Formats: sequence, structure tokens, C-alpha cells
Amino acid sequence: MAKRFGGDFSPNGRVQQQNAAPVQNTRPAKASLGDRFRARLLFVAPVPLLFKAFGREPLLLVLTLTAFAALFLAAWLTREGLKAEAAYDARQVARRPALPRKIIASALTGVGVLLAAFTGMGGIVGPVVLGLFGAACHFIAFGPDPMSDKGMEGIDRFQADRVARAIEDGEDHLEAMRDAITRTRDRMLTTRVERFAITARNMFRTVEDDPRDLTAARKYMGVYLKGAREATVQYVTIATRGPNAEAREKFEALLDDLETGFTSKTEKLLEDGQDNLDVEIEVLRDRLARDANV
Repeated sequence: MAKRFGGDFSPNGRVQQQNAAPVQNTRPAKASLGDRFRARLLFVAPVPLLFKAFGREPLLLVLTLTAFAALFLAAWLTREGLKAEAAYDARQVARRPALPRKIIASALTGVGVLLAAFTGMGGIVGPVVLGLFGAACHFIAFGPDPMSDKGMEGIDRFQADRVARAIEDGEDHLEAMRDAITRTRDRMLTTRVERFAITARNMFRTVEDDPRDLTAARKYMGVYLKGAREATVQYVTIATRGPNAEAREKFEALLDDLETGFTSKTEKLLEDGQDNLDVEIEVLRDRLARDANV
């Protein structure tokens, strides 16, 4: 007789009943699929230059290989620039990328096209025109890098930099947890780890919005996440040797405790922020009342 499947993550299961954010928002934003596809094509475009380079006289060999290197570096910078732009767009408070990768990539594309055309055409006018055209096409296709800070008004830049470094370290821990748990091929635990990542990133966004919260949240974003990462790796080491119900149960309990702790701390940070706002409003009202009576 057919038996209905049921479990923690099935409809009406324990995890379904929790008030958690959707799993699809667990990872940081990425560049659009179209941009990523076009960026990958940039790695393929200069490959014919490798086949063309060898067998030519030394000067043309050097120029052709230089053209290949310029175009390949432009492709890499474009990909990294798209990642930096996606991270910038995903945050409410962000500093502009320190290095304008996509703009540099446009210039390198122009140089690469110029050198490649020069080795095939001779002369200088034609290659220069093609180089400028290549740089313009790259710039139009991928656009410029973010050139200004976002949401930084009234925020201490030193504090903002500390928050950015803390979030980057936290993201590294979460990514390591995800990579480790994926090796178990346990979809339920993978989903469970991703759910915890949502909770942790909610704290990241809270601290990002108010960098003054970093001191209170540092232990969670550093020590606790590092411990969660190490515990995940240890569990995966045990799980890959064979089924171990006791270890699995303890690991799930740890994730439950972590999620509860992170959620409570995030709510406390939000409450403290509201309390600080209320105090500032009351102080301002008192000053206005005193000035009005003078």
C-alpha cells in the first residue's frame, strides 16, 4: 500500500511551520544571467589569437600574445566588476568599488583589439579605430562601475569599513558551511543550512544599516559563525563515513540553537535602534520646548 512521504521539510512538517524567510533569498545577489553569459564569452573571444601567434616572426608573436593577455585580463576584470556591482546593488549602504574594474576592462579591450588588428592589418589608423570601437562596445555592453558611495550620509567611514570587513568574513563562513554540507548530498540539511544563512544575513543587513550595532553583534558574526563553520565541517566528516543518526540530530539541534540566537539578537538590535531614536526625539523635543519658552 502506498505510504505518504513525510518529514521535517515536507508540507505540514516542523520546519514548514516556522516563520522564516524564503529559501531563495539565501545567497548574496549575483549579476544577471545575461551579463554573466556575455562575460564568459569574453574568455573565449581571444583564444584564436593563441593559435595565430605561434609560427609568426618574433615581433608579431609578442604583439599577438600581448593582445591575448590584454583581452583575457579584460574578461577577468569584467567578471569581477560584475560581482562587485551586484554586491553594491544588493546593499542599502555600500562604498563604491575601490578599483573601477569594468572601466579598466573596457580600456584593455581596446588595447587588445588594437594590437590584434595591428598584427593582421599593418598601418596604425585602422587598428586605432577598431580599438576605440572595441572599447566603446565593451563599455556600452557592460556599463561603468558604481562611481559613488550609497547610503553613507551621516555614517562614520571607519565604522562602515569595519562593518564591511566583518560582513565579508561572515559571508566566507556561510559559504564554507554551504560548500561543506553539499558534500553530504542531504537535501534537507542543505536547505536547513541555507535557512540559517538567511537568519545570519538578516543580522548582517541590520548591522549594515546601523554600524553602531557592530560591537554588540561582533561575537555572533565572528566567533559563533566560525564555530558553526567548524561544526559543519566536523559533521560532514562524520556523515561521509556512513549514516550517523546521533550526529545528525546534534547538528540539527545546533542549527536550531544558532537560528534562535541570531534571530533574538537581531530583534534586540532593532529594538535598541528604536530606543535610541526615541531618546533622540525626546531630547530634541525638550530643547525645542525650552527654546520656545525663552
